[in-house]
Amino acid sequence: MRSPLLIAVTTALAVVTSAVATQPVASAAGPAPHYLMTAFTNSSESNMYVYDSPNATSFTQVRANAYTPPSGLIRDPSVIRHTDGYYYIVYTTNWTGDTIGFARSADYVNWTFLRNIRVGLNGATGSTWAPEWFKDSDGSVHVIFSASTAGTAGQFRPYRITATNGDLSAWTSPVALGIPANYIDSFVVKTGTTYHNFLKNETTKYIEHATATSLNGPWTFVGTGNWAGWGSGLEGPALVRLPDGRWRIYFDQYGQKRYFYADSTNLSTFGAKTELAGLSGTARHFTVLREDSGDSTAVPTGSRSLRSVNYPDRYLRHRDNLAYVEPVSSSSSASARQDATFTVVAGLANSACYSFRSVNFPNRYLRHYDFRVRLDTNTGDAVFARDATFCGRAGLAGGGSTSFESYSHPGRYLRHYGFEVRVDWRTSDTAFANDASFTVSAPLA
Repeated sequence: MRSPLLIAVTTALAVVTSAVATQPVASAAGPAPHYLMTAFTNSSESNMYVYDSPNATSFTQVRANAYTPPSGLIRDPSVIRHTDGYYYIVYTTNWTGDTIGFARSADYVNWTFLRNIRVGLNGATGSTWAPEWFKDSDGSVHVIFSASTAGTAGQFRPYRITATNGDLSAWTSPVALGIPANYIDSFVVKTGTTYHNFLKNETTKYIEHATATSLNGPWTFVGTGNWAGWGSGLEGPALVRLPDGRWRIYFDQYGQKRYFYADSTNLSTFGAKTELAGLSGTARHFTVLREDSGDSTAVPTGSRSLRSVNYPDRYLRHRDNLAYVEPVSSSSSASARQDATFTVVAGLANSACYSFRSVNFPNRYLRHYDFRVRLDTNTGDAVFARDATFCGRAGLAGGGSTSFESYSHPGRYLRHYGFEVRVDWRTSDTAFANDASFTVSAPLA
């Protein structure tokens, strides 16, 4: 026989489900892309700037002077997201020498210096430039860089080192990539079984294209000279895959202090170059990292409450401008029920996702700040919009629940921990799945 409490809860759930079914459901457009870019600028070689974009075209500044190394330069910063959830950059430390630098960040805003790695090729008189991350299809992590035995005047050629441990602190000795001398700024991507290397010919100043079936070559140049029609005086190629499968290449026309991009469906032919508005003349030699948030899960919009899956008497609510999951019911005070009710609207930063606006403070939204979720006034800037946008996913705990992935920090989810609501890096345990799953229910107020 079922207890009266269980009967009451079951009845309440049926009422909530019925109410939600009658409310409009927003259409989700699938994973929402987010593009993170790290760059040095025309004004500084010792400070890194961070930008991001929803479309790989219109970039906004997240933070100027986001990272300054303890010594030397930070040219050519290349960024990845590693399996531990941290962002890592590798960068050129100086005009001469045989080191490359590494730094790490949990949020891509605040960076911590890790180490300089001595690659051991050319000593103090050589030059080691333009390191770029490359993660192979087998999961191995490499840094591809250009080195010259005769300093800045010498002929560069590309080499690679490979991480030998999970925290990227130990590396192999350098291995020549098999590209002839006088090439610099190698950027490698892989499609199927083919490696594509886009790199600068130091004599002609054209960006050329070589392919191979092994990272160590042999490489065949399939695009030389002005093969793409972009002209010369170019450097710093960097590629990113767009959601529709096309590739976008960025490059720096450094003599004119202008930045461009061009698109391709097959990496063999590209369209005309287009100037990168807003960054041309400012940013230098950057890389762009694409991350996706959410899936095809649609979330009911309008006035809603979010009930915890593993504590079904608790709802997400704000209290003293911080977010918690706390017991709230129809018998709670009007103010408590209002604090646990939000208007679900199209995401402030991406309309394929969602933002949660307070019903009792209509210009305040849930957002994360240092990964703690709070209720803040909408400042109208891009940073606030990103931090207040969450993308729907099928609930990690299953059972028809919904989980919410941070748009600005993919891989981090809205979850409660000690009943405080945070956005935390996803782990594979059941406890996290339960803490990060909610039932989108009829409004309590």
